[in-house]
Amino acid sequence: MPLRSALMVFAALTASSVAPAKVAPAPEPLIEDGSTKLAAVAASALLGTENSPTLLTAPADELAPLPAIESLQSIDPSASLADLVTKYRGSVPGSRELECLAGAIFFESKSESLQGQLAVGHVIANRANSGGRFPSSYCGVVFQHSQFSFVRGRSLPSIPRAGQQWKNAVAIARIVDEKIKPTPVGKALFFHARRVSPGWRLTRIATLGNHVFYR
Repeated sequence: MPLRSALMVFAALTASSVAPAKVAPAPEPLIEDGSTKLAAVAASALLGTENSPTLLTAPADELAPLPAIESLQSIDPSASLADLVTKYRGSVPGSRELECLAGAIFFESKSESLQGQLAVGHVIANRANSGGRFPSSYCGVVFQHSQFSFVRGRSLPSIPRAGQQWKNAVAIARIVDEKIKPTPVGKALFFHARRVSPGWRLTRIATLGNHVFYR
């Protein structure tokens, strides 16, 4: 066999016995090249849904963010509560914590005056800021065991978000959270409806609308 033919046969046999190298695919970048957007992460991976309350969310077409509240320096201190509620009224609270606060205001005091709703909202905030006496978040306070009768397990009941009462509750929640209007019931941590008499051995602070407030 000519030398050239022998070399060609040898090369063919050698090539057929060697498998191609396995190349692992390049990992997908977490941030797209040239982009400032972070990769999306599932909310359940961040929050851990096992022990978290279930919050009913608004329909997708109602999830437009609310306008940012002005800095406290730019707010007219003489503005009435009614004017502020008109300004900050909306169907979407804007955060999980404000959802809890607005939910408590709605279910506990939606038929009360705006001042009465403000008082209820401040009780939630007072508890969250009580330095360990109660949970340190609005959601923790609202979903604390056996504290609010409207709570069903670990979720809020369905809310008619298009209604005026819910939108008012959202506005009150934002006003409380931003400390725009002072509390009308001081450092109250408890309240009950006037129609009941639980016999609490607490300091009574005020009666406002349909509620009696204590600390």
